[in-house]
Amino acid sequence: MSKLKTPDWILKGEKKPSIKKKGKTFKLKKCPKCGSRNIGVVLGQEEGKGTGEWYCKSCKWKGGSVNEKELSEKEFVEHLDSEGK
Repeated sequence: MSKLKTPDWILKGEKKPSIKKKGKTFKLKKCPKCGSRNIGVVLGQEEGKGTGEWYCKSCKWKGGSVNEKELSEKEFVEHLDSEGK
């Protein structure tokens, strides 16, 4: 039985490489409270400096994290077709 080899990225002290999906991908963001896709980013007082928060235009929710789903191009088109867009 052979021994397992430690990956090079660990030996070099680097971060684990992310696995990318092949092809074009789309990120779909939804409100965690009402499930609406009608969300936006809260901007700070100074131009270009955001607060890192999101808000929902439908239910007026504000928070730090939204539900995010990554879709392939085919899945994204199917999602748009199901919404009638």
